[in-house]
Amino acid sequence: MTAPDPRHIPVLGREAVEALNPRDGGVYVDATFGAGGYSRMILQTPGTRVIGIDRDRTAIAGGFELVDSAEGRLTLVEDRFSHLAEVCAAQGEALVDGVVMDVGVSSMQIDQVERGFSFRFDGPLDMRMSHDGPTAADVVAVASEADLANIIYIFGEERYSRAVAKAIIAARKEAPIVTTHELVAIISKVVWAKPGEIHPATRTFQALRIFVNEELDELHTALAAAERVLKPGGRLAVVSFHSLEDRIVKNFMVERSKTGGGSRHLPEIAQSKPRFSLVNKRPIIAGGEEVSANPRARSAKLRAAERTDTPAQDAGPLPGWPSLDDVMRGG
Repeated sequence: MTAPDPRHIPVLGREAVEALNPRDGGVYVDATFGAGGYSRMILQTPGTRVIGIDRDRTAIAGGFELVDSAEGRLTLVEDRFSHLAEVCAAQGEALVDGVVMDVGVSSMQIDQVERGFSFRFDGPLDMRMSHDGPTAADVVAVASEADLANIIYIFGEERYSRAVAKAIIAARKEAPIVTTHELVAIISKVVWAKPGEIHPATRTFQALRIFVNEELDELHTALAAAERVLKPGGRLAVVSFHSLEDRIVKNFMVERSKTGGGSRHLPEIAQSKPRFSLVNKRPIIAGGEEVSANPRARSAKLRAAERTDTPAQDAGPLPGWPSLDDVMRGG
């Protein structure tokens, strides 16, 4: 195997792969391939096979060297990780031994100015992880003031969301908002940060990125898909980086690991059985050395669970947050 680029070692990578407990002959899904850090670590166990998924074709192209060095044990697929069940079936692996996910934007994507993820660089207001669908500039151009306020509040947890939305509406009447620094200038007029606090644009940029990429919808669906494809004893390991993601992962694993309560009044109703057992009851966080080397690791949390033999259940409806399709249609 080729040596990893130290800049692309995934946060909590060793801990996540240990949670998967890879074994000779096992098949594993790296649902967010990125720079291939998890795949590379899994492939260090002889006899493993990895299916790597990423919606970013740049990441897929960057993994070709690893595919070559893996000598047939790594397959890369450009797709959303919410489609992982269909991807596995297409690869002839209806059931797998482990699924690992690193949720959110990657450092590589943030550092690419032309992708428009970062308020630190002046670039096009894009923010798409793939190369199709509406951009952040499109959302900012057509969303109503109410929709913008909801998006920024729900996905960015920005308490000044109404003020930011109002400022965006006023600014776009004067000229289209097409670059990151144009948006930063608008936000900075209504959100102020004290010394030592995060940049005023942080929460709004996070909100738009999550919304444009439908990240929480994707995560909600991908977790249920992982439940469907995991064999009994298979492991699911998820690394998340902010409270919105972690809450979804925590609630999923806790709910799926509960034993449903029966009723003495309705004895004919069978007690439901758990679909997962928790590998770690508390999230694993990065140590001081990793945080020093990579400040992004500060907020990372790893949760892991092991699949039981109880049949999978449906994902259920998405939570009632704003929909990208509805907002772009003016709904």
